[in-house]
Amino acid sequence: MRHIIWDMGGTLVDTYPEVDRVLCEAAFGDADPAHLHHVTELTRHSIAHAIATLSEEQRLEPRGLEEAYDDLKERWRTQPAPVMDGAREVMARVSELGGLNLLATHRDRDSATALLQGLHLQMDDIVCAPDGVARKPSPDMNLLLAQRHLLDPAEVLCVGDRPIDVVAAREAGMPAALLVRPGTSVTLPDDAPGALVVASLRDLLPLVD
Repeated sequence: MRHIIWDMGGTLVDTYPEVDRVLCEAAFGDADPAHLHHVTELTRHSIAHAIATLSEEQRLEPRGLEEAYDDLKERWRTQPAPVMDGAREVMARVSELGGLNLLATHRDRDSATALLQGLHLQMDDIVCAPDGVARKPSPDMNLLLAQRHLLDPAEVLCVGDRPIDVVAAREAGMPAALLVRPGTSVTLPDDAPGALVVASLRDLLPLVD
């Protein structure tokens, strides 16, 4: 594989621990382990799903949770979430071999750019769904990046942390790698076979050639 299309939160950047805690405290008023586990299960589907579900369950206005998340994103401008372990090494290998490090994210462009700048991560191109591109599991972001750079889909590895990343890759004709934390149980969609499941981004290093 020569090029990588990265997902952002939970893949390139380890955002979820902070997101989970902020939403847990906003919804429950604490970070009790049971509450935190519940929030974690919801955010792994999507942050929007977590906010909607928690608002309904706790009979809260969604705006309160959205503001808590917005405050976190603002804080990341000066105190960014950490880069996922192994990400810098994989990105460096891709660049050394003449490939492209690309980003396809549901995050808005201002937030994504601020996070990348704060972490000193240099991407070759970025596509953000709020710019008007269909969100995953649609393949549109992946296809747009491939078209912009005249890439052979077979040479582009899509790396994400959710099954929708795998589906989006498959629909674009690209191989996929799914990052999961050790001990996490993952069931891939029946229509997305063949994804490589890795517990560390460093497991991708042998694939970059």
